[in-house]
Amino acid sequence: MAGEIDWWKVCLGTVLKVGVLVWSLSTAVIPAVAGFMPGLVLSRILVGIGEGVSPSAATDLIARTIPIQERSRAVAVVFGGLSFGSVLGYLFAPPIIQNLGWESVFYIFGLLGVIWCIGFESIKELQSSDNEDTLNLEQTSTGSNGIISSPGSLKSSDTSLEEMKDSIKDVPWREFFKSKAVWAMIYAHFCGSWGHYTCLSWLPTFFSEELDLNLTEAAWVSILPPLGSMVITSIAAPFADNLISTGVDTTKVRKICQTIAFLSPAAFMMLSSVDLGLPPWVIVAFLTSGLALSSFALAGLYCTHQDISREYASILLGITNTVGAVPGIVGVALTGYLVDTTHSWSISLFAPSIFFYLTGTVVWLTFASSEPQDFNKSASESLTESNQ
Repeated sequence: MAGEIDWWKVCLGTVLKVGVLVWSLSTAVIPAVAGFMPGLVLSRILVGIGEGVSPSAATDLIARTIPIQERSRAVAVVFGGLSFGSVLGYLFAPPIIQNLGWESVFYIFGLLGVIWCIGFESIKELQSSDNEDTLNLEQTSTGSNGIISSPGSLKSSDTSLEEMKDSIKDVPWREFFKSKAVWAMIYAHFCGSWGHYTCLSWLPTFFSEELDLNLTEAAWVSILPPLGSMVITSIAAPFADNLISTGVDTTKVRKICQTIAFLSPAAFMMLSSVDLGLPPWVIVAFLTSGLALSSFALAGLYCTHQDISREYASILLGITNTVGAVPGIVGVALTGYLVDTTHSWSISLFAPSIFFYLTGTVVWLTFASSEPQDFNKSASESLTESNQ
């Protein structure tokens, strides 16, 4: 088992590094291709590809190395970095552009990604060196015959790649989609992403047009949701891990956290969409609180992939994340269309998000589960039945 984890860590660590490197370099070249539309489109596609593989690679590394009692905190640290990066981007991008020009933002952010890759590779080499020292110590202790029986010995890279190819070919896709828990994750990811992407895209406009904030004020207010998410994440993750450590059923913990992540923004959006004569700062506080509390999903949905299958956590996240990307295209466009046709923020922005948050809660409470599932066993049983 240790050897299996080692070669998977090597392969997925490489995928993660390459993903970050691709999106960093693609970001850095944007000023050079800004006047050439095909080059600009290609660079954005490469950014998407690089960003697309990274969450799954990170999820698999967590699933294979972090015990369940610490999983929420690990996921929160990794994915909570999105909120931290958003805050830093909002704060530093304007002065960088003002002093160094708009091109400098892409150069600097791309360079930071390359520096991260160098640091990541250095840490990986340091760990490999430690593993070699341990291996040499074990080899010395085996005596003159030189036989090493340690399960942690590393496989050759060729063997690792062959095993990875075999693993990919043997992925039980059909069994994934037979699982009610997987469908619950898919729909929950879609619902959460609808609220996230539509608010991310349209809240600044809402603040400006509906609350009469100027563009500068709207931009500063837009920092508050990710800032609040950082605070809530630091509370939600230990809360979930502590419950699991004290013996509370993992499924119950994930359901509690995801329910908070859905019902909180739904409730605050309802209050914001009704004309109660509230001052703008109260509505801003409502929306900020709701979106911040949605970060409880990091201790809910985002841990469930790993709970039900350590082996296929990355693939399951890839499936749900793909469906979760749809609202970023359809939801944002539909919201804009509804704003133009209805001139009502309650109908165009808040009502669809509230609907998906509420139905997502029902589906999650009904079908979600963190019980480990042996998809390979189910696939073998199905194959046996079909051959009979």
